[in-house]
Amino acid sequence: MGQNLRARLQRIREAGKQIAAEPPEGTAPEVLPVPDVSQPWVAPKARGEGIVGQNPPSLTVDSPLFHSSFVESGFQTLKRTVLLDIPLALPPALPAALPILIPDLRRYRRERDIGPVEQAGYAEHTVNPRDLLFFDLETTGLSGGAGTVAFLAAFGRFVPPSGEAMSSVGKIPWKLQITQYLLLDYPGEGDFLEAALGEFSPDPGCRPQGADLSASQGFPLIVSYNGKSFDSQILKTRCLMNGMKPPVYAHADLLHPARRLWKRVLSDCSQATIETEILGLDRTGDVSGAMAPEIWFDFLKNGDVAPLLGICDHNLKDIQGLAAIFSSLSQIAADPLSAMDTFRVDCEQLALRWRDAVRREPCFGEDEAQREARRLGERLLELAAERGGSRAAYVLALDLIRRGRVGEGREKIQALAAGDPPGEVKGLAWRQLAIDAEWRLRDTGAALSYVEKALALENNRESLQKELEVRRERLLLKGNEK
Repeated sequence: MGQNLRARLQRIREAGKQIAAEPPEGTAPEVLPVPDVSQPWVAPKARGEGIVGQNPPSLTVDSPLFHSSFVESGFQTLKRTVLLDIPLALPPALPAALPILIPDLRRYRRERDIGPVEQAGYAEHTVNPRDLLFFDLETTGLSGGAGTVAFLAAFGRFVPPSGEAMSSVGKIPWKLQITQYLLLDYPGEGDFLEAALGEFSPDPGCRPQGADLSASQGFPLIVSYNGKSFDSQILKTRCLMNGMKPPVYAHADLLHPARRLWKRVLSDCSQATIETEILGLDRTGDVSGAMAPEIWFDFLKNGDVAPLLGICDHNLKDIQGLAAIFSSLSQIAADPLSAMDTFRVDCEQLALRWRDAVRREPCFGEDEAQREARRLGERLLELAAERGGSRAAYVLALDLIRRGRVGEGREKIQALAAGDPPGEVKGLAWRQLAIDAEWRLRDTGAALSYVEKALALENNRESLQKELEVRRERLLLKGNEK
């Protein structure tokens, strides 16, 4: 049934192309709805018998669209490829600690949670910059849904400049090659999607003509910003609506890693905010992405190219900024102590994330590298505690107690309980003192006193409050038995 439906939809698309390309018998040929640099081109307005609706102003060879490197790539689909600089340096090999900041990379490296990709030739390996494919869509709506169409797709890859080798400091002067596909009207969506799906391969130019776009070997690692929730879902929906099999790929989204590092530092964690306030990128004069739907619809109505070209340039900057954010995370993972101030990272969140990741699962393979990662995590915790991170100080105290430095850990817990740390850290500190008094010091009265102090706090979580109440009842019974 699925194959029959796919075949029917393909025949419908081909029939639509033939109707648009071949005028009725006895009439003059229509201008093709794909830009021809030798003749004016008029954008089609609606589906039906021929091309109907009000004709927008003609696009000639002097149009800004044709002076922006766009070329024909299919029915009502344009393509351009540009080579841009990367604002931040990228090492030739990505840091082994990068999965600590971007957990999706761990799944990619260890073949976890990637479904069909695992059965299609994915080998466990260290992520290479060439594996990455930065991905972003501009759509006709900002809330998703079956009626939302993608009209602009951008794909970015790290490439070394032609003829340049690794520098003496061990860094390749990577460039960012961005390919964009622009949909000119709804009837061209089939060709637009086919062209975009061809990018989901490390080297689309090596793909045999006519090959299954969604079953090619050697899947890239897609990198996006909120693309897991939005862009990838739009692409999947549009593929299914057009009878195409959605592409298979591993996906690393940078939204949540960015939130962990900058949520308490910035007013918001939008991509543009991180680019301008953390990375210092200049997006002056950039068109807002929220204007994309209106601009594309205006283009369909009146053929106004200049605003559409502004959205295309905005899309380029999004990919360039996405690559810059990835580069900044790479630098933080390579040297967190130095990068902490350079990128205004939330020191406490970085320390806690690093410590939990290293304890939960080895990230470095070699024993010495793993021990070094643990030592670095301890130093990050100490630094975060010195800078006033109360939760980091609490976790550091617990680690000291586990390592046998009970007196030192107890002093830090007592300092937290006596102070005024934010959140529920104070309650946790009193609870830990109660545990220490009951089981190490064998002082039930002191333990009960600490529990009462913890229960008197107002900002305890419900689970902590219930646990403290149970502990109090048990200590009361224990005291009565004596």
